[in-house]
Amino acid sequence: MNYYQDITLLPDADIALGFLWQKIYQQVHIALVEQKVDAQHSAIAVSFPGYGSKGFPLGNKLRVLAKEKTQLEKLNLAGFLTRFEDYTHLKSIQPVPEDTVPVAFVRQQVKGQARIAKDMQAKAQLWSEKSGQSLEECLQQLEKTKPKGESKAPFIWMQSQQTKASNPEHSARFPLFIQKVVAEQAHDGMFNCYGLSVARGEEVATVPHF
Repeated sequence: MNYYQDITLLPDADIALGFLWQKIYQQVHIALVEQKVDAQHSAIAVSFPGYGSKGFPLGNKLRVLAKEKTQLEKLNLAGFLTRFEDYTHLKSIQPVPEDTVPVAFVRQQVKGQARIAKDMQAKAQLWSEKSGQSLEECLQQLEKTKPKGESKAPFIWMQSQQTKASNPEHSARFPLFIQKVVAEQAHDGMFNCYGLSVARGEEVATVPHF
C-alpha cells in the first residue's frame, strides 16, 4: 500500500462517536463494493490508527489505503460522505511514510447465543442417533466444549447490503468484530469489501500502520 486517505470522525453533544462509526463505515463499505475487483474482494484496504484507544476502542480515525493514487481518486470518498460533512474531516490523499509497522485488521467471526444453541441442538441430535444416548446426555457432554458467544474485540454495527437489496423492508443488522494482528513482515494480498484483510493459507494481507 503506497497511498492513504484519512477520515476523522467528529462527534458532538448530540451525535455519539459509536453512532458515527456505524454511518461512516457503512458508506465506506458501499464505496468499496462499487469498486470491488470480484464478487467478494477489494483491492483497497482500511486501517484504524487509533485502535485500542481508551475512550473508544476504534479511535476516531478511519484510514483508507491503496497501491495506486488513482484507486483512491476513483473511490471518491468525498462523494459518499457528503451527508456527513459536518461530522467528518476528509484529508487529501497522501503517500504512505517509510517508517511503518505491518499489521492486519481482520474480521473476527463471533456466533450469537441463538446460533450457538441451534448448532448445539443439531450436534446433540446427531450424536444421540449415532451413540444411542439420550439427547439430554449428549447436550450435557457438549456443554463442556460450548463456544462462547462473545468477544472483547471492538465492533461496528453494520447493515447487510445483500439482504437490503433482496428485501428492502427487512433490516439485517449485525456486529462486525474487528481484530488487529501485528505481523512479522508485510504481505501482499486481498481484502474483503469491508476493507479488512483476507487470509490465504497461512499468510494474511497486511497494511502499513503508522
